[in-house]
Amino acid sequence: MFRRIFAFLLLFWAIGFAVFAMFLPQPAGDTRTDAVVVLTGAGGRIERGVTALQEGWSDRMLVSGVDREVKPEELAAEYDIPADLMECCITLGYDAVDTRSNAAETATWARANKLKSLRLVTSDWHMRRAAHDLGVAMDGDVKIVRDSVASEPRFSMLFLEYHKFIIGTVARWLDL
Repeated sequence: MFRRIFAFLLLFWAIGFAVFAMFLPQPAGDTRTDAVVVLTGAGGRIERGVTALQEGWSDRMLVSGVDREVKPEELAAEYDIPADLMECCITLGYDAVDTRSNAAETATWARANKLKSLRLVTSDWHMRRAAHDLGVAMDGDVKIVRDSVASEPRFSMLFLEYHKFIIGTVARWLDL
C-alpha cells in the first residue's frame, strides 16, 4: 500500500514538473494596466518594463529589489532611460531581497498609489511563484497581468524553482 501511494505521488510530482518546465508563461502583449512592477534579477526585465511605459501600456513603474547602492541616474544610464521618464514615472524599491519581499514591497506601493491593476514583469521561469506571492500580498481587487520575459533556463534552475513554488504553495495552504 505504501509503495503505491509513493508511486502515485512520484508520478504526480513528475507530471507536475514536466508541465511546469514545458509550458512557461508568456508575454502579456499590450494589455493596459495602471502600473508595471519589475522584479530585479535576470536580463530583459527592466527593458520590458520600460517598453510598457513607452508604449503606454502602463503609466508608472516600480522596480522592486534594487540594490541600495544603485542611484536613479545610474539605472537610467545603464538602461538608456530618458531622464523625463525616469523622473515622472519610475520608482526604485530598495526594500525587497527575495520574491516574498518583492510582493510585500509591491503591495505597499500599489496601495499607496491606489492602483487597480498591475503588470508583473519577471522571467518566465519565475512568473508562477512571483504572481502567486504577489496575489497573496495584494488586496483581492487588484488585477495582476502576468508579463513574462522569455529566457532559456537551465534544467537546474527549473528544478529549483518548481520546488520553491511547491513549498510556497503548501506553506500558504498551511498558513505558515
